[in-house]
Amino acid sequence: MTRFPLFASRLLLVAGLLLSGAAAAQIVPVNVAIAGDTATVAIGAPNAPLADLTINFDQASNLSAENLGISARLLSGPELGALTARLPGTVVQLTQPLPLLITVEPPVAGGLSFKKLVRVELHTHVLPYTAGSTLRLFKAPLGGAFRDITDEISPGSVRSRGTTDGFSQFLLVSDLRPTHTVVADKLSKLRELVDALPPQAGPLDGYLDTITAALAAGDFTAATVAVDSFRERVSAQAGTGIPQVWSAGDHAGNPAGALLAGAATLRFSIDYQRLYDP
Repeated sequence: MTRFPLFASRLLLVAGLLLSGAAAAQIVPVNVAIAGDTATVAIGAPNAPLADLTINFDQASNLSAENLGISARLLSGPELGALTARLPGTVVQLTQPLPLLITVEPPVAGGLSFKKLVRVELHTHVLPYTAGSTLRLFKAPLGGAFRDITDEISPGSVRSRGTTDGFSQFLLVSDLRPTHTVVADKLSKLRELVDALPPQAGPLDGYLDTITAALAAGDFTAATVAVDSFRERVSAQAGTGIPQVWSAGDHAGNPAGALLAGAATLRFSIDYQRLYDP
């Protein structure tokens, strides 16, 4: 007898949860385990998890399940429509089989902090993987606009990976925008971040100019080399010319982490454009 595919059975589970909740979002249980600088989160019922979230920190302090402040819910009804308005255009769409919103909002009293970056991996069997997938990992501040932080999409069934300088909300979406538009948006965001740096950070605009010129010439190799050089320069300046610490309740930001994360997702999109959307 043929076994029912795992991802299809998970689809039925998600559909049942959404139908049972009518127009309300469904809170999904989360189970958090901590090992060193890594948090592993099982999302969904223990016997049929919907997704796994792995969060790996650079030099975390006060890391615990309570201090992460993680919650998850499946969206439906009015909340689904409201969240769609936070996405960059109608061609960026929630993955309807898994409209899962994950919130990571560490409580100020917990004192969680880290240096530079957090590496996030969202893994699910609900969605099948295909080469050249348009699935992307998006992030937003609470109530704010979502943006792409993806730096890898790989099989297993789907593993979406990204880096971030902070928190708080994550979504898996299908991004149907032309890749050159996505690349231009990410370059623009990096320029905004560079322009906001303190004077002692050192010049970084030249790398972005090189990336822009290389892309205009269709030289994807030169563009990625310049992105890597940008990342090396930021890493060298992190903690000296460029602040690099994120902490709960501190709104000063983590510019080194933001620049490194922005460069990582830019490189992903440049590589994707070269392979699938030149």
